[in-house]
Amino acid sequence: MSDETRIPLPELDRKPEVVPRPDEAALAADAGEPSRNAADLEAVFDVPVQVSAVLGRTRMDIGDLLRLGPGAVLELDRKVGEAIDIYINNRLVARGEVVLVEEKLGVTMTEMIKAERS
Repeated sequence: MSDETRIPLPELDRKPEVVPRPDEAALAADAGEPSRNAADLEAVFDVPVQVSAVLGRTRMDIGDLLRLGPGAVLELDRKVGEAIDIYINNRLVARGEVVLVEEKLGVTMTEMIKAERS
């Protein structure tokens, strides 16, 4: 069993609503519940992160790697149509599908992965 739990993707396309700042009594009542408002994250919107979409993996000897040339095909550990892994700063955060966007490859996130912290 994995220590990962799947959670649905939030709707990020909507414009965040302006929410009045709660008073201390309201904060105490909501203690323990994470905020779901995108405006709460505004301070980190400009922080750069590394995003990687991994189609699959394979292992090979260095000798085999050096013999690869143009047109070589590498067999990966994934099947056609299987979800790809999406990493942010080397941490698995989602799974998705490869899509074509104006002649370029893109990724559509289909599920978010929440890892248990120890």
